[in-house]
Amino acid sequence: MFTGIIESSGIVKQVISNGSNRSFWISSPLSDEFVIDQSISHNGVCLTVEETRNGEHRVTAVKETLEKTNLSNLRENSIINLERCLTANSRVDGHFVQGHVDTVGTCIKRKEEKGSVDLEFTYPGKFAALVIEKGSVCVNGISLTSFAVKKKSFKVTIIPYTLEHSNIKEVQKGSTVNLEFDLIGKYIVRYLSLK
Repeated sequence: MFTGIIESSGIVKQVISNGSNRSFWISSPLSDEFVIDQSISHNGVCLTVEETRNGEHRVTAVKETLEKTNLSNLRENSIINLERCLTANSRVDGHFVQGHVDTVGTCIKRKEEKGSVDLEFTYPGKFAALVIEKGSVCVNGISLTSFAVKKKSFKVTIIPYTLEHSNIKEVQKGSTVNLEFDLIGKYIVRYLSLK
């Protein structure tokens, strides 16, 4: 479980294909602190640390993860958002994030504002019930607030700190991002569908 508050960015140093899987060696200020079998959010995707060495760590994404997320777009020197899992005594500054990406969204508009950036994303309409005005949405692992919500799109505003400390600064029109919708909303929709 995560909060969507990015701790650090990492740089992809090596991408290794192994059958339908892909492993990534990532360099980051946190990598030396990671331990084998630890769950870490990578662009909002929960992956298991398999190996560490000299300020780098290795994780593997399986076929299903590559098909449902933007991790398949990662190349050497790609920037990736990192967050360690929530501890029982931590404050939840964002919202509860599982690291189980629901879908990939596409940026359709980037607008520079005075001191911030507005981004608009489209997503498959089947998820429309999970996106609400002023609700929580996780974009590339970042807890953000959605607004201007439509059936297949929503907007978010990115503050300067988040722009500086995550890979959201690289998102332009046409970029794909990982989306995870609010856990509570998913349970409500599921409950109502069974009535």
